[in-house]
Amino acid sequence: MNVVLGIDGGGTRTRASIIEGERVLAHAESGSIKRLRVGAKASEANLRALLKEVYAQAGVSGVSAASVGVASASMPGVKEWILAVFQDFGVERSEVVGDEVIALDAAFHGGPGILQIAGTGSNTVGRAPDGSRESAGGWSSRLGDEGSGYWIGVNSVRRALHAHDREQPTQILRKVGEIWGTPNLADLINLGDSTPGPDFAALAPAISELALAGDPVAKAVLAQAAADLVEFVLLVRSKLRRKHAIEGEVPVAWTGGVIEQMTLVREAFFAGLHAAAPLMPVSREPVVSLEGALWRAQRLAEAAG
Repeated sequence: MNVVLGIDGGGTRTRASIIEGERVLAHAESGSIKRLRVGAKASEANLRALLKEVYAQAGVSGVSAASVGVASASMPGVKEWILAVFQDFGVERSEVVGDEVIALDAAFHGGPGILQIAGTGSNTVGRAPDGSRESAGGWSSRLGDEGSGYWIGVNSVRRALHAHDREQPTQILRKVGEIWGTPNLADLINLGDSTPGPDFAALAPAISELALAGDPVAKAVLAQAAADLVEFVLLVRSKLRRKHAIEGEVPVAWTGGVIEQMTLVREAFFAGLHAAAPLMPVSREPVVSLEGALWRAQRLAEAAG
């Protein structure tokens, strides 16, 4: 029976498992392998440390196949450096795909469906019965990623500054100052506008807490985040129906901490989809993207015979 490796390279952390059939031999986590987030040197160091640990747990020196999903897979050089590391670790067959690919396969095992990703970044991807894909959003933290953790963080600060100008109540600037260690507004602005700047996505949990406590600006930001995520799903649904002649509803799955961990976003996301498309099946549990990477790795091993 084939021993295979799956890796989910998220924006904040990287998770890996080695399985043999249905049996999990090892599981490990490390820092991000996304170059845009942590740089080339740290990305490779994190991947090598992860592989060393997961191999040691499993008691193996190589695997039959490996599949890794990472958000920056389409960028020049990303696949090449990951595959080069795999060669050093005795991986016989391997692939590097986008994080949306492994999440889609975790949810639908090659079949049709719509996946809403809402973590550090955001993206909405739909797959038709013939395997072709449609998408909406996901245009990077600077240019899009509405509804993501980064978007929530940066737009909370922006709206809080507008509220400050209008002398409207909000606790966001006080809370952000505590997190960033900035004792006054001038220092907060200087840090927020610096390059590369602070981790805006890391503010999202605090914004969620403030919203649950009734902060009006925080509540408005999360309401907009949910509305944007709903809009993207409905847009991809429309594309699939119009361009691929799909009749009936397409199932929807989701993944990422924004929906999973933020009660107000999750409830508004479900309610918005139900109001717009009452018959559309929407999963109530998050997709575990790593399972898609393992499923793909098993297919790779089987295809090689």
